[in-house]
Amino acid sequence: MGREIAADIVIVGGGTGGCAAALAAAKAGRTVVMTEETAWIGGQLTSQAVPPDEHPWIESFGCTADYRKFRDGVRSYYRDHFPLTAEARSRGALNPGGGSVSRLCHEPRAAVAVLEQMLAPYENSGRLAILRRHVPVRAETHGDKIVSVDVRSLDSGDVTHLTGAYFLDATECGDLLPLAGAEYVTGAESREQTGEPHAVEGAPRPDDMQGFTYCFAMDYLEGENHVIDKPEMYGFWRDYKPDFWPDRLLSLTGVKPATMEPVRYSLFPGESGGFSLFRYRQIADAGNYVGGLYRGNVSLVNWPQNDYWLGSVIDVPEEEKEKHLRSAKQLSLSLLYWLQTEAPRPDGKQGYPGLRLRRDVVGTEDGLAMYPYIRESRRLRAEFTVLEQHVAADCRPDGRAAAFADSVGIGCYRIDLHPSTGGQPYIDISSLPFQIPFGALLPVRVDNLLAAGKNIGTTHITNGCYRLHPVEWNIGEAAALCAAYCLDRELSPRGLRARPEELASFQRMLTGNGVELAWPAVRAV
Repeated sequence: MGREIAADIVIVGGGTGGCAAALAAAKAGRTVVMTEETAWIGGQLTSQAVPPDEHPWIESFGCTADYRKFRDGVRSYYRDHFPLTAEARSRGALNPGGGSVSRLCHEPRAAVAVLEQMLAPYENSGRLAILRRHVPVRAETHGDKIVSVDVRSLDSGDVTHLTGAYFLDATECGDLLPLAGAEYVTGAESREQTGEPHAVEGAPRPDDMQGFTYCFAMDYLEGENHVIDKPEMYGFWRDYKPDFWPDRLLSLTGVKPATMEPVRYSLFPGESGGFSLFRYRQIADAGNYVGGLYRGNVSLVNWPQNDYWLGSVIDVPEEEKEKHLRSAKQLSLSLLYWLQTEAPRPDGKQGYPGLRLRRDVVGTEDGLAMYPYIRESRRLRAEFTVLEQHVAADCRPDGRAAAFADSVGIGCYRIDLHPSTGGQPYIDISSLPFQIPFGALLPVRVDNLLAAGKNIGTTHITNGCYRLHPVEWNIGEAAALCAAYCLDRELSPRGLRARPEELASFQRMLTGNGVELAWPAVRAV
């Protein structure tokens, strides 16, 4: 056995929820150790290279105070360190990339820098230890409690033994749950189980999960040639046509997720064909900077064309997992090669050889994100499970999502499910601004484990609206504050939720820390 680290709170996984949890727990005066599989903390925001997916009211309300500090920090980072034009600098709600998916499209490195800054006081003082490039390999339990978790360095192979009073699973795939023997669910529940209108008919399908994506960044330099080597699987992906897709996947034809009607895309703004894919997740707008800092705009490619759904990477043999990860990488590289060599252009030519893979933006040699964008994790079998009936607009005739007396936060996003490993097409339906129930963070049995990310008690359906950046942050923050509260009062999370006076006190603690628990009257999205 290698070294040992003891802390009040052990956070396994340093993604968006993990970082929020580490910050909240350290601010609450608790000692914390957080592990992270990649070199970058931040998960969706950084190592997965996904600009924030947020709701329409994010600039005014609908997130925690610390998430707002993160957003403000990103804008300050650009104002403090980048040569912005006077117009860009004067913009109150600066959108560095100018992308259309978010009011804050930014580069992954900017998010890494801001998160590191937010955590620096606690890491530098020793209250917080961060073990980068470490993965969990073993958990020891006694009765209904976790005693310790062993994590292995991906660099040295050394194993570190972590002990603590509380363990938070903030991994991207819910990796701590099986190690700790915690009950969990994967894939699609049946309509018979949940009563959800959009659940699958017949038996549940535990292997039927949303596809994942290897994102990458690129810019465009007209007149230059940056064509990559032809990917090994290009022939397969070039000819691949899903049954539910109107054309080959590698094309500029897609579908409207809500209706599955065919839709034509354009690559760049102003080209014929409609919606611009390049601008959708544009993370650097060269026009925002003086002195020719950027040679061209930079876009993050997380498009329908590089969603991978031919197999799952959760609860499958290691060989099968590696096969799907490799195939997903090949899909993303094949998309880039197709764009460079075969994509139809308005001028009648084929291909945009000036598209340049920006390896530096994502920090990898192959130019793909450090970690795949995982939309659907293992999900805790929780004290309470959020159903479609609680949040879908069509299920709520009063126009409001179900009210949860044990709310520990709020969120808002459409129920957005990408095509699945079971061959299901998009499920994209309107939802209402919702609350995050405390019971969804609590396992049905294990006493000192809390879900701190997209692994909470949702279904395959409701995962589609609880998986986005501000919600994951809120979940991680609430889980950490729960652990700190329980340590202060010698309570268990289950006991806290069962005692109305303690629950009310905990909720006051949350609001005192800037966590919003309820929505004003707003419409569906």
